[in-house]
Amino acid sequence: MRRVGQASLAAAAVAGVASRFVAAATVEFGSVWGVSVERAAVTGLLAAAVVLATYGAYRVVGGWLTDRAESKRRRHDLRNVLRLAFGLIGTVGLAGVVTEQWVGVLFSLGVVGFAVTFALQQPLFSLIGWVYIMVNRPYQVGDRVAIEDSKGDVVEVNFLVTTLWEINGDLVSSNQPSGRTITVPNSVVLSAHVTNFTREEFPFVWNEVAVEVAYETDLAFARERMVAVAEDVVGEGMARSVERYRERLAETPVELEVQSQPTVNVSQEGSWVKLRLRYIVHPRRGQRTKNELYERILAEFNEHPDRVKFPVSRNR
Repeated sequence: MRRVGQASLAAAAVAGVASRFVAAATVEFGSVWGVSVERAAVTGLLAAAVVLATYGAYRVVGGWLTDRAESKRRRHDLRNVLRLAFGLIGTVGLAGVVTEQWVGVLFSLGVVGFAVTFALQQPLFSLIGWVYIMVNRPYQVGDRVAIEDSKGDVVEVNFLVTTLWEINGDLVSSNQPSGRTITVPNSVVLSAHVTNFTREEFPFVWNEVAVEVAYETDLAFARERMVAVAEDVVGEGMARSVERYRERLAETPVELEVQSQPTVNVSQEGSWVKLRLRYIVHPRRGQRTKNELYERILAEFNEHPDRVKFPVSRNR
């Protein structure tokens, strides 16, 4: 990336020097359509120098900054910001070279910008939404989010839209990828609810596995076995995750008691008792973990038919 940028900067310097030689030349080449050939050549060389210099600076600065970025997410955001900044600089520079009226160019850009505000409101709102996303970080590339009725993993956030790899949708369920992509205008985040399941500071969620048992069940035993299974599957990782959760809570005025181990809540239903195993897990491992827990809990209960009873309408 830097080598291409350095080559572009060198080419820009050559074009700039060449424009000086052409401007200083004493030979008259005449004019075409009323425009001096010398003047056209100088303008063309300067325009090429501006374009090459802007592109080269973008590649060099972008390469230097992205090499020092903490993660792919930061590199993605830096590239977008630099692309916008150097694009604006290059546009102003190119317009100034072509018109030779720098003050007029800046004034014209202001007038054009005012007109664009009215003519292109939706794209403008999306650009403002992009700035909001960059500053306030409701989500970033790599996060799993729900925006209005769309849910998926963020794969790109550009100036106007956010692209998601869809999760669930009409084709699949259980938080599985569908293979489709969803494009969401950035303006949506200014007025809609955004749910982030994997925020960088705490990329975990609470999840539950529900098992229905008969009233004749030894509830204390059933709860004990469910917790034992969960400890074996998610216990160690959950303890570390809860510590991070407590650190986040300590930064807020919220007072909340958080258990370090999986817990089981009991609720009474019409013809059975529902045991809900509560634990913490990364969203992308949610369904896989739930499947493993459910299978192991059922196997554990089936080994003790004298202490765990299932509702009569269900078969073992």
